[in-house]
This record gives sequence, structure tokens and C-alpha cells, in this order.
Amino acid sequence: MDMSPVWISLKTGVVSIIFTFFIGLLFAKWVMDRKSEFFKMIIDGIFTMPLVLPPTVAGFFLLCIFGNNSAIGKLFITVFGFKIAFSWAATVIAAVVISFPLMYRSARAALESVDKDVLNAARTLGMSEADIFVKVMIPNAMEGIVSGAIIAFARGLGEFGATSMLAGNIMGKTRTLPLAVYSEVAAGNMKKAGIYVAIIVSVCFVAVLFMNVYRFYINEKRKN
Repeated sequence: MDMSPVWISLKTGVVSIIFTFFIGLLFAKWVMDRKSEFFKMIIDGIFTMPLVLPPTVAGFFLLCIFGNNSAIGKLFITVFGFKIAFSWAATVIAAVVISFPLMYRSARAALESVDKDVLNAARTLGMSEADIFVKVMIPNAMEGIVSGAIIAFARGLGEFGATSMLAGNIMGKTRTLPLAVYSEVAAGNMKKAGIYVAIIVSVCFVAVLFMNVYRFYINEKRKN
């Protein structure tokens, strides 16, 4: 039984959620601070596109951006001697792009739900906008932010289409759990595919369970 897809998926999921968490949180705040509602709608639509597009279409765009024949791809090959496409880094990029909308939308909704009176009180006390964001908004919106991060992690872990387009299905290198399931089913190895499926389901269940436990903890803390 080849366990490399498990480690590749977990490594990809952990690294990608670190990037997704901070990028999603910062862009959520950035969009909130824009004055023009029309501009907000346009940017929000762009940021949400990976969520509604078929993953293979998103993967096609990523391949055009990071492929070996693209400007960015050639730059990395020339300067660093490193090919982004069909490497482990490509699995991380695909996971970040596909899971980003979930983190961004969850973070923005959570930040926008913070009581405006609390924010105005902080401004009255002379706190800077950066301090208000870090010390007031994030703590008060943490429940929604954490929920978004967990959902984004699970989405990145289960990414298939964009990963197959940008990273390929290279055993021991870019073959994640979803790609391993596909490969084993295609080869007629239903037992191995079932084991991989059970691992994916278990990891996602634990992630969702953690989210529910965290919510329960927050609600109990508020009651006390």
C-alpha cells in the first residue's frame, strides 16, 4: 500500500492553509476598507470565481500563469532553475487558489459582523486602524474565521481538477489522495481506492468535528 498520497495531501493541506488563512484574512479586510460599493462587487466577484468555476478551468488558468512556457514559469526556470508546473509546489498553489474563496468569504462575513459600536469605541480611545483590526476585529470574529479556515483546509485537501492540470498525477511527487483514488479506480483496484477514500473522509470528519467543538467552546465561554 503506497502511503505517499497521504503524506503529500497532508503536507499540501497544512502548507496551503497557512497561505490561504493570511491571504484570505488580509484581502477580506482590504475589500471591506474600499469606499466604492461597485469596486467591492467587482473585486468580490473576481475573488469568488475559483469557487464557481469548474476546477479544471481554474487549473487551465493556473497552467497558463505558472506553466513552463509562461512568463512566470520561464522566470523561475531561468533565475532559480525550478519548474513550478508538475512539482509539489504546484499542488500547494492549486489548493490555495481553489480554497481561497471559502476563507475570504468566511473571513469577510465574520469581520463585517463585528459590532460597529465596539469599533467606534476603539477609535474613540485613540487606537489605530491596524490595532483595531488585530486587537478588536479578529478576536471578535475568530469563530467565523476559524470555521472558514477549517472548511478551506478540507477543500484544499480534496482538490482534484486544478491539481491534475497544474501538478499532474506523478506518483510519490504530486499524487494527492483524490488523484490516488482516481488512479486506483481507473486501474480497477477498488480496495485500495476505498482505503484512500476512508482516509480522506476521516481527516475531513476530524476537521469538521474540531470546528464544531470550537464553536461549542466559544458559545459556552460567552454564556459564562
